Amino acid sequence: MLAAFANTWAQDRPGHLSAFDNRKYHLGIQVGYTQSKFDLHFAENDSIRQNILGTTSYYSPGFHIDVIGDMRLNDYFNLRILPGVTLISRDMAYVWSSSYTETHWKYDTLRTVESVYGEIPIELKFRAKRYGDFRPYLTLGGSWGFDFASLRKNKNNNDESIIRLNPIDLRYTTGIGFDFFLNYVKFAIEMKMAFGIPDLRVVDDDIYTQSVTGLRSRTFMLSFTFEG
Repeated sequence: MLAAFANTWAQDRPGHLSAFDNRKYHLGIQVGYTQSKFDLHFAENDSIRQNILGTTSYYSPGFHIDVIGDMRLNDYFNLRILPGVTLISRDMAYVWSSSYTETHWKYDTLRTVESVYGEIPIELKFRAKRYGDFRPYLTLGGSWGFDFASLRKNKNNNDESIIRLNPIDLRYTTGIGFDFFLNYVKFAIEMKMAFGIPDLRVVDDDIYTQSVTGLRSRTFMLSFTFEG
């Protein structure tokens, strides 16, 4: 009988921060690890294909940190804004034809494109039912970003090792996360994908740029969130 009473009490006992999700507004911080690459299409120009047999982009590591502003819409939906900074790196590999490398041996087979984005993501967060101190959720949103490392405005750039990009990127995002209610903060682990919409290339005479017909960003983010 005592065991049954204890079990019933444990089930009815409110978990940590039981009223947290009822607050209209709250703030937080998010930090995380990123993996980024370009979603690209190899050029269809025959003269380019004679020199370059293929161009590929690989995921490279990065880091992001954001401030969270969260507004509760109802029992299951929240609107979030997450202004922050994202440092990303993307590798591009080039396969040159043997005839071309005989006369152009100095050309690179791998180049790294680095960006420092100031971003303003806006997301809709759908929260499932809370189970004790655990609550899963889904996110869907979009992000506007400005690349402070972009050299698009440098018209006199003669550094052939640099691939120039347009500074503004628009991305749509989708993700899944898990909230954990602790004694004093709500902690979350979140996984998210971001897909760039515009072509980021600055079209010029550089053969590295001409080898593709489009460069769009793609980023995977593993984030850790603390909200109070």
